Amino acid sequence: MRVIAGKLRSRPLRPTSDRLRETLFNVLAAGNPTAFDEKVWLDLCAGTGAVGIEAMSRGATKVYFVESSLAAATLIKRNLDSLGLGQGLKAVGSDKPDFEVLNQDVTRALRHLEGRGVTADFIFLDPPYRLRKIYQEILQQLSQSRILHPKAVVIAEHEKRFDPGDEFLPLFRFRKLEQGDAALSFYRASE
Repeated sequence: MRVIAGKLRSRPLRPTSDRLRETLFNVLAAGNPTAFDEKVWLDLCAGTGAVGIEAMSRGATKVYFVESSLAAATLIKRNLDSLGLGQGLKAVGSDKPDFEVLNQDVTRALRHLEGRGVTADFIFLDPPYRLRKIYQEILQQLSQSRILHPKAVVIAEHEKRFDPGDEFLPLFRFRKLEQGDAALSFYRASE
């Protein structure tokens, strides 16, 4: 696995598949190479951190990696270290690191980040596929949270044969893409 584009392009990571991740970022950028500049990302159930690292590589100002597994959170830190990011990239004009790794369950982490006043532009959710109930719980929590920027996009990666749901008002699914056995559902708040 590798970073697909941006300043960390071609750097290896230890999975979301390369192809699915590329589709995700192409859809979100819609031909705009600066679509991720100055944006805040949440990589929930982050696993290896591949999606959040890709967001950083493409210009995200801040990425919060949320992972409940200590082993996976440690792997994210190793991946960041292997890319020379262990001390955190610095946002332009800032002395704060570009990322945080939170070794917490998603519900607790979202409450913690909301309490700190964090708002996110993009939220990627990729729990283990077998934990189907988690999708609805997290999407429902996000729909009621102040953590969403008004134009935020929430993306859930899931099995193609599983449907996490169309609406978690005010969030609604506006697009679904299938690739192999996986699918991406894209949500945003209704206006």
